[in-house]
This record gives sequence, C-alpha cells and structure tokens, in this order.
Amino acid sequence: MSRPPRDVATLFATRAVRLFAYGLLSVVLVLHLEAAGLDQPRIGALLTLTLLGDTALSLWITTRADRIGRRRMLVAGALLMVLAGAAFSATTAFPLLLLAATVGVMSPSGNEVGPFLAIEQAALTEAVPAQRRTATFAWYQLAGALATALGALAGGALAGALQRRGLAPLASYRAVTALYGALGLVLAATFLCLTPRVETAPRPAASPRAAFLGLHRSRRTVLELSALFSLDAFAGGLVVQSFVAWWFHRRFGASPATIGAIFFGANVLAGISALSASAIARRIGLVNTMVATHLPSNLLLALVPLMPTLPLAIGVLLLRFSISQMDVPTRQSYTVAVVDPDERSAAAGVTGIARTVGSALAPVLAGPLYAGAGALASVPFLLSGGLKVLYDLLLWRRFRALRPPEER
Repeated sequence: MSRPPRDVATLFATRAVRLFAYGLLSVVLVLHLEAAGLDQPRIGALLTLTLLGDTALSLWITTRADRIGRRRMLVAGALLMVLAGAAFSATTAFPLLLLAATVGVMSPSGNEVGPFLAIEQAALTEAVPAQRRTATFAWYQLAGALATALGALAGGALAGALQRRGLAPLASYRAVTALYGALGLVLAATFLCLTPRVETAPRPAASPRAAFLGLHRSRRTVLELSALFSLDAFAGGLVVQSFVAWWFHRRFGASPATIGAIFFGANVLAGISALSASAIARRIGLVNTMVATHLPSNLLLALVPLMPTLPLAIGVLLLRFSISQMDVPTRQSYTVAVVDPDERSAAAGVTGIARTVGSALAPVLAGPLYAGAGALASVPFLLSGGLKVLYDLLLWRRFRALRPPEER
C-alpha cells in the first residue's frame, strides 16, 4: 500500500529540520571546543567518538526499527540530539563532552548521521515508482542541502552577532548548541506527526539465508558497496565542514559570519546540482553518473589549499560543491535498487553505517594535520582528493556491469 502524501511531506520536513540543525552546529563545533580549552588531539578524538557513537546507535536502531516501530526509533534518535545539545551548552568538562558526543547524535560535517536516513529512504522507496526514485531522492537531497546551508548561515550569523554584542566566544557558541538541542525537540514532535502507515509488519523469524543484518541474496553486493562507501567517507572525513571552517579561520582569519556565508553558498550549490543527477543518470546510468561527476570535484578539492587568497579559495570550494553532490542521490538510489525489496532498509542502514565508520576514523588523523604549520595543514585536502579518486575508479570497475532494473 502506498504511503499517503502526508507522510511523504512529513519525511521531507524532518529531513529539513534535521539538516538545518546539523549545519547550524557544524560551523561552530570545532571553534566551540577550542574555546572550551581543548587541544587538537582531544578535539580529533572527540569528533571520532562522536561518529563512532552515531554508528553504534544507527546499527542498533535500524536493525530493530521494523520490530519496535519506526516512529518510536526516530523519536528516540531525535531525543539523543537534545541530549547532545544540552550537554555542550552546559559544560566544558572534557569527560562529559566526550560522553555526550558518544551517546548523543551530532554531525561534525553538517551531513547526515544517525539512524534517520536509512528508515526514511526505505519509506520513500516504497512511496514512488522506480522511474521516479532517483528524482525523488534528488529532491530529498536538495531539501537537506538547502537546510544545511541555511543552518550554516544561521549558526555563523548567530555566533557573530552575539560576539558583537559583547558575549565571549564560548558563550556565543553555547547559544548555538542550545538551539541545536531545541531543534531536536522540534524534530521529535515532527516525527510524531507520521501516521501508522509508515510502519511495516514484523518479519517472521529470520531464516539462515537472512540471518545477517536482514541481508540474504544481496549480502555480497551490499558488503562490497559498504567497503567502497567507507573509503569515500574516510576521505570525506578528512575535510569535514567543521575542520574546513576552522582552516578558513586560521589560514585567512575568516570570521564565523563569513564562514557561515561560505558554507551557505556551498550547500545551496550542492543541493541544486543534485537535481541534475537524475537527468544525467537516465542517459548514462547511475554508476557512470556517480563516477563522471565525482572525479572532477575531487580534483577541485585538492586545489583549495593551493589558493593564495581567501576569494580564490572560496571560489574553488564553491566550484567543487557545484558538482560534488551529484553522486549522492544516484548512490542512494542505486543501493536500494540492486537489492531485494525486503533488504532495502538493511542495505541502506548497513551502507550508511559503513560510511559513518569511515568518516569517524578520519578526524583523529586530520586534527593534528590541520593544527600543523604551513603546508602540513594542506595535506588533508590533498589526501582526501586522492582517496576519493581511487574510490571512483574502484567503484566503476566493480559495479559498472551491475545495473538496476530500470536500466536493464
């Protein structure tokens, strides 16, 4: 039975609220931790544990959502956002921040983390025909990108305005994290607006074929995709939005308001570019679209730290974002298309968790590099670009012959 339009609209709304909160936090998170007195190794460790905690929670929630209830698990995830925001706005004690970051839900990159995406994608896939799936995911991506952009703009503007009114930097960043927690409450309330029709009938007892995280026929495909997506996410984790914001601040003295404006423009361009993905995919296929649009964006990423002035660095970064996210809706659409219908939630969850694990490992390496002097701070950009090129080549070689049903 199709999802009613009300539930589809609600899922787009929850995506927008959540990504606005993630963008809001990402601009000031590292600045907040630095103002709280943490050194770069501890900041890197905290960001890594943040993402690892999100991974563990996502694995637990996405593998139980169908049995316990999708709405209940989505609300639980939103309340963990509230926990994280409250802790970061109330204390500077490293052990407490570490605990809140590990068990709460936070996004250092401004991108999707936590259990929400897999459950929402499975619901959207059932709501639209295969021919419209990639386009729907593209609009879903645009909704998130615009929300992230507005969140980044709001986070930087709020912190800057509070500092101009005389607040200390730490106090201004605490106001942003408190707002993040409040948005978690809004998200929980919005999830409660979903109707019971978003739920699914409980599965029968797992058979030996379906004993591994809900995967059976497509197990090998999903695990291979997960390995490649983890490599891509590790490379992306070297240049998470929080670290890049800090790099602009250190390298060019950019203010929080300027940084917020930079990432507002970047995320708007990324979201709009995603709309082109479905049209390109109809012509050349999902895998070819993923690779053909991702490769040049990775080369542009490596050029960012080589720019001698702030305007040039911003220009190259914006050019990179104008094509960097075309692979996102195509990747998501491809993942749920090449597996059986009863594997879609599991496939989206497992590949999403693999990406989170990959991105979680990167900040420990990236933190000391960004803190280094001179050319050392440029290494994360160069390493990220190189690893992403490797991912593109491996993906094309392995999966160019495995086509989704609508391309056969």
